[in-house]
Amino acid sequence: MIRGPPEPRRPRLLHSYPFDAQDTTETDFSRLFRELQDSGVADSAGGAGYRVSADSSAMAVTVAPGLAILRGHAAHSTAPEALPIENAGPASRIDRVVLRLDPAANGISLAVLTGTPGAGAPVLTTTDTDLYELPLALVYVDANAVTISAERISDERRYVGHRLGCWTSATRPTNPRKARLGLNETTGRWEYWTGTDWSDLAPSIAWGDIAGRPTAFQPTTHSHTLADLPATLPPSPHAHAAADISTGTINAARLPVGTATGTVAAGDHRHEWRELLNTPRSYNPDPHDHDQYVESDGTVAWSNGSRRVRGSTPGGSATWYTVWIDGSDRFTKNTSRRAHKQNFRRHVIGWNRLSQLAPLLYDRRPTTDPDTGEEIPGPRDEYGLVAEDVAAAVPELAVIDANGEPDAVRYDLIGLALLDHVRALTERVTALEAALGARP
Repeated sequence: MIRGPPEPRRPRLLHSYPFDAQDTTETDFSRLFRELQDSGVADSAGGAGYRVSADSSAMAVTVAPGLAILRGHAAHSTAPEALPIENAGPASRIDRVVLRLDPAANGISLAVLTGTPGAGAPVLTTTDTDLYELPLALVYVDANAVTISAERISDERRYVGHRLGCWTSATRPTNPRKARLGLNETTGRWEYWTGTDWSDLAPSIAWGDIAGRPTAFQPTTHSHTLADLPATLPPSPHAHAAADISTGTINAARLPVGTATGTVAAGDHRHEWRELLNTPRSYNPDPHDHDQYVESDGTVAWSNGSRRVRGSTPGGSATWYTVWIDGSDRFTKNTSRRAHKQNFRRHVIGWNRLSQLAPLLYDRRPTTDPDTGEEIPGPRDEYGLVAEDVAAAVPELAVIDANGEPDAVRYDLIGLALLDHVRALTERVTALEAALGARP
């Protein structure tokens, strides 16, 4: 029996897709697409997409429209959605607002995960092929609450990733999202979008601007050859006796005790005041007066002819500034010109931190008069914040002294910190008004 050559062995095919004449399942597509893009909200960080806001008149929250990707599936909402919050009980709890992917239902929906008092926020379900939940916000439900206020909402959104780009200064993306990163071929540098401007990813830093830089460097162990030695060497510090000096002059203070006058020329020299004998203990002042400081009633004005720092109201044509005092107790002004600033970047202080600030009434501690030793009572019923409390909740608003301790509060920055929240509330009110106006 004659046998022919064996047939070539076919390789075993792996589970691979997509190919012609082949079905690709929902699970297969999801597994492929999630490698191309992260699960998250398709918006800039802090944007309006799927932002959760409070309904201060009821136990409910409102979710803004937006686009999100969950494990390769898209969820596109075109109008605000209202979600009810389960009635409050005698103990506080934490609820969680999520986008839920349910393959069995072939869809994605908004949902509220009701928490258990004392157990923290509900755990997310993030399976590989079944339910998958993307967090949007935490809702802090106070005991016996009848409404949900804005400060009880904590943003928890995650965002899709951004692709790396390559462009010139003239062809930069026209509508970039925050943190978009790319190589600028015009400048030859990597840059990213801060939300308001393009900024270098690795800007040049001057040596003098580096905090904690060393002032000296210890040399490593090394050696020198004889050829490295200079032709001449400067003498090391030493001294000579006056008798050894035959020409020139020396400092008189260095002459030996008992040297006869004229033996050695004194030369140019100086003496400390303490070395002089019979110095006077007091000096009569030159004739002068202080008439410019004396008022008509014979009293002396407190400061340059005025009982005020300068005057009761600003005058003259010069520009007036608010007075600041720096860490060295020097008066200065705080300019806001762009020319004096760099490294601009967006910064939002979360409401969950700002809402921890609690103004108090307090009394100042008494002080002691340095001249009489008498105790002086401090002012009472002052209204304000405590620097340690501010540093713990919102360190951006605290002034830290040279010892690293909270010392003062930047009251002037509190209004700036509120601008983002006022803007967010304005957007929410506008969205709610638009939604209410669209109802029949």
